[in-house]
Amino acid sequence: MTTTRTLYLIACAAPPARCLDVPIRLAQKAGWDVCAILTPSAHRWAREDTHGAIEALEALTGHPVRWQYKLPSQPDVLPAPDAMLVAPLTSNTLNKWAAGISDTLALGLITEGIGLGLPIVALPHWNEAQGRHPAVARSVATLREAGVTVLLGEDGFVPHEPRRSDPDAYPWEAAVSTLPL
Repeated sequence: MTTTRTLYLIACAAPPARCLDVPIRLAQKAGWDVCAILTPSAHRWAREDTHGAIEALEALTGHPVRWQYKLPSQPDVLPAPDAMLVAPLTSNTLNKWAAGISDTLALGLITEGIGLGLPIVALPHWNEAQGRHPAVARSVATLREAGVTVLLGEDGFVPHEPRRSDPDAYPWEAAVSTLPL
């Protein structure tokens, strides 16, 4: 009997979010049923994409792309997650998450995910200047202490110089290979 594992891919508005097909395909190849959840800003980026990014993600995953809370009377349209991959993770979402703020669906899910004991892998994306803010190191430490695998440093994401992002070099493979088997 084959058991399907569900992965929530939660993406923030950073340049690698324009390439979500890459981690989705990698995770599907590893046996995951992937559901895409976007922050409001990432959703705006995808919605304004003239190539139909939202529709392409829905076709690739077979699930609707979620970005806002549903009403209490509405049914859940996604299966429950077995794990979460938060990538790209911006410093804004990092700091809100570590503070327990859940003012968006993406933040609500990952904040609750810690309390549920779900395996959570986070792959940051920010520049060196943002990374030098004292809140970033504290937030990374808080999430790691809570059991989140934050892939920051030579085995994950290495911050780049401001305005020098290279989305093609983003280490999607490292994140997907860190997910539980």
